[in-house]
Amino acid sequence: MDMDSIEMDKERLTAEMALGDSSSAVIKIRQRVPDFLQSVKLKYVNLGYGYSCNPATILMFALILPLFIATLVQFISLKLDRISELWTNQALRLESIDAATRLAGSLILFFLFGLYYAKRSRPVYLIDFACYKPEDDRKMSVDSFLKMTEDSGVFTEDTLQFQRRISTRSGLGDETYLPRGITSRPPNLCMEEARSEAEAVMLGALDSLFEKTGVNLKDIGILIVNCSLFNPTPSLSAMIVNHYKLRTDIKSYNLGGMGCSAGLISTELARNLLQANPNTYALVVSTENLTLNWYCGNDKSMLLCNCIFRMGGAAVLLSNKARDKARSKYQLVHLVRTHKGADDKHYSCVYQREDDKGTIGVSLARELMAVAGDALKTNITTLGPLVLPFTEQFMFLVTLVRKKIFKAKVKPYIPDFKLAFEHFCIHAGGRAVLDELQKNLQLTDWHMEPSRMTLHRFGNTSSSSLWYELAYTEAKGRIAGGDRVWQIAFGSGFKCNSAVWRALRSTPISESRSNPWKDEIEKYRVKVPLA
Repeated sequence: MDMDSIEMDKERLTAEMALGDSSSAVIKIRQRVPDFLQSVKLKYVNLGYGYSCNPATILMFALILPLFIATLVQFISLKLDRISELWTNQALRLESIDAATRLAGSLILFFLFGLYYAKRSRPVYLIDFACYKPEDDRKMSVDSFLKMTEDSGVFTEDTLQFQRRISTRSGLGDETYLPRGITSRPPNLCMEEARSEAEAVMLGALDSLFEKTGVNLKDIGILIVNCSLFNPTPSLSAMIVNHYKLRTDIKSYNLGGMGCSAGLISTELARNLLQANPNTYALVVSTENLTLNWYCGNDKSMLLCNCIFRMGGAAVLLSNKARDKARSKYQLVHLVRTHKGADDKHYSCVYQREDDKGTIGVSLARELMAVAGDALKTNITTLGPLVLPFTEQFMFLVTLVRKKIFKAKVKPYIPDFKLAFEHFCIHAGGRAVLDELQKNLQLTDWHMEPSRMTLHRFGNTSSSSLWYELAYTEAKGRIAGGDRVWQIAFGSGFKCNSAVWRALRSTPISESRSNPWKDEIEKYRVKVPLA
């Protein structure tokens, strides 16, 4: 095991004792997210600083400025000690700089700055986004879900009790949604129902987005769809192209198997394509499909997905057009990706496989919490130098150097990320993960409210959950111009990805049309029972 692997002997464990009969006791061990801010590797700090050194910045400071100065000195035939006289001696300036010199100098200067302009990163704007809200007849309360599992007849009493315990502690409320193929009696888990679910979710979100933005569909040059577990032929992206009759030269991509963090992977791919294709729009659609991935077996590690995953999806419209800045909501500032798949524990902790009866499901390993903590630690350490104020970076680095290099026994300095962001959208993967992240990042209940309420109202909608959380923040009227939003998601592989957005303007409550929270935001936040 390499140095980046999880050190299992250092993980923090919580023990719960459940008394059985009078002569026995069962000890259940639940792993928690390790306190990742207590152990940080310097190489990830260096990686963070490396993100800020993009080619345009290097070109400007390593080439353009030195060449500009050298060219100026050469063409005016001055010695270095006389350059300062140019600013004080008018006669010297007129004698030394003739018309040919000025023309040549201007041409070189224009060439160098033209080169910088071509190499710089183009701003990427988020014009708007939309989240799918299913019809009311798709709602599934916790009690209805448990009754459905009992009536199915495929689960043992032991696994039924397991699902009851998970469902009452998951943080999900009574208004989450499940597709028709699952709730039918008997369940109709077929390709036709899976396609129907995908069409309802994706096209529902896109219809709302197009209504809000008024974009001309022929202007969309890039389409990216991410859905981890359902990848039919033709692809989901082809389904969208066919339905909306998008242009024939559209650059379309379909990302599969990339888990709950795939939404930000799609955003990064869109950003990179927008850098290479000026004056166009990129459409990103994030969803997950439950119908063909509903587990009908008795492996507890696979039943967790049934208890927490629910129906949902989101669509996002991005642009690199300068004129779109005025009407856009956000600008993408940073996007940092972390992939820990080189380690076997990270790779296999979320794994689609067959159980001992041959039934396919997605298994969540007991090491998941520790693996998530390790990936989060790496991602946050890389992101920190890009976003934290200088004072926080200085205190953090001083403490880290003393601890790592001089082996001093000092208490680690935990940076205050609340100084870097006004709003936090943390993937609503489950209640336990949100609890541990709140503790490790020292966030308040107010900061965690969008994530907890999204989990309660919509459940874990996989890669689209970040957008339901941002929609919640907007519906509350909390977004003001200049605010910074941190989206952080993690998923199979194991991956952890972060995106930082800056609000370009305030988002008033009156703009909440097509917002999935608009008709019910007044009743939130609600108190989630501690079952």
